[in-house]
Amino acid sequence: MENNATIEILKSTRPSILKEEAIAERKWVKLEQTTYVDPSGKTRIWETVKRTTKKEDSSADGVSVIPVLQRTLHYDCIVLVKQFRPPMGGYCLEFPAGLIEGNESPESAALRELEEETGYKGDVVECSPAVCLDPGLTNCTTHIVTVTINGDDACNTRPMQKPGESRTCTIFMSHWRDRPL
Repeated sequence: MENNATIEILKSTRPSILKEEAIAERKWVKLEQTTYVDPSGKTRIWETVKRTTKKEDSSADGVSVIPVLQRTLHYDCIVLVKQFRPPMGGYCLEFPAGLIEGNESPESAALRELEEETGYKGDVVECSPAVCLDPGLTNCTTHIVTVTINGDDACNTRPMQKPGESRTCTIFMSHWRDRPL
């Protein structure tokens, strides 16, 4: 005898997208109305935000960099940036991050963004697979790239930021030893 849970599983439908209709589109993002079938077979509507900048052959939209500054006789530090974010209506403390451009690899984009936002030059230690940022709202994805910075190297003793025309960042250091367990 089958129980009710087994019957419900047998009745379930594979979720699928029926159509995506553009509501508005601008330079960086577009708003779509997505019509889909949920696992119970019911047709539903969802509002979705999508990036307009993602390249067809790119594994993700952007990169988020976890930069670890290492210096002799100092605790390792995580380098963070503070910048004004209009959608938040204020300043945010965050990892250096940005979009993957052209034919860049995630690793190259991470090193470029790190240098632009902090002035530091580093070495890639690890690059994650693409991860979703806010899947209930958007299809945006990012690679999380861990980078070590040799703080004793001459190019990193007095780093000079290379901010874009609309971005300015303030650099913050968080001692690695201060991280919560």
